[in-house]
Amino acid sequence: MMAGSTMQYPSDSESRSSSNSSSPGIAALSRSDTNLEDEEKICAVCGDRATGYHFHVMTCEGCKGFFRRTVIKGVEFTCPFTNSCAITKAKRRQCQACRYQKCLAVGMRKDMIMSNERLQLRRALRHQKQQQEQSPKVESAKSLSLTAEQEKLIEILTEAHHKNFDSSFSQFIHYQPPVRLYIHSVRPWSTQDGSCPPLCPLNHEDYLESYSEEVLPDVFSMLPIFADISTFMIQQVIQFAKAIPAFRSLPIDDQISLLKGSALEVCTIQFNTVFNEETNAWECGQHCYTIEDSVLAGFQRIFLEPLLKFHVSLRKLKLHEAEYILLQALVLFSPGSCMPNCSCC
Repeated sequence: MMAGSTMQYPSDSESRSSSNSSSPGIAALSRSDTNLEDEEKICAVCGDRATGYHFHVMTCEGCKGFFRRTVIKGVEFTCPFTNSCAITKAKRRQCQACRYQKCLAVGMRKDMIMSNERLQLRRALRHQKQQQEQSPKVESAKSLSLTAEQEKLIEILTEAHHKNFDSSFSQFIHYQPPVRLYIHSVRPWSTQDGSCPPLCPLNHEDYLESYSEEVLPDVFSMLPIFADISTFMIQQVIQFAKAIPAFRSLPIDDQISLLKGSALEVCTIQFNTVFNEETNAWECGQHCYTIEDSVLAGFQRIFLEPLLKFHVSLRKLKLHEAEYILLQALVLFSPGSCMPNCSCC
């Protein structure tokens, strides 16, 4: 290399002067650096795509491995031509002697090559570090997994639920529909097509205007239905509780106290499993009931609307069956502490 071509480095004063240059110049320099980073890195030996700095020089994986193997094995190559072979990506394997000489010429250093023992030690340390970094994730995953005791408990609760909860309400298949009071209406419902009033009206007005003669449920015929369904649900809760060994092991007085405090709340959770959030109706087998049925039967809307809001909110959680069952068990053994107050729903 000629002396006149020696690269001149700026002095400290020049560097400070450069740092105080105008902002457009700095911006242009920043853009230039960004473009250099975006450019593809080229191997200094053969021109192939480089993967990074290896032995002090930007090289590809092929030239890195070739240089390392040559130095470790101490191989001496001889060029069959004039020691001036062109080393390219396509021809780099044709002359190993010229390839090795070019590796040295571009600045690859022999002293940076580690022995096999040191290389294996570094790999082992790297592997150990990776395991240490992953161990918190593994421990976290283990902490989230269920123990054998917890899985057994869920199995017991699920079996108790399946044996004692009839979501099809098969007991009410042949239940007689409520007696209706027929009151003359000025807005008749057309029955020429043989259609019937909707089974699950969405609101009070639709419910009242959907009949040829306004048909209202008799309070004294609706109340027995709700009473029978409530009795049916509470009996299922009692049987569910008795199927749990931990509940059976309690003194009888404690069992009664827990059931008195939680039966209605557990019924509410079970009722949510048959709640249709699209129609806001409870589908009890072949029968379907809405808030309006309870209003027409005499219940106060001020108490029913928060209940409906609670069922809609709980249904939006998309709980799995096991989650419903665990929630029931939690309420059973902690009555009054899990279900929100109606005024807060």
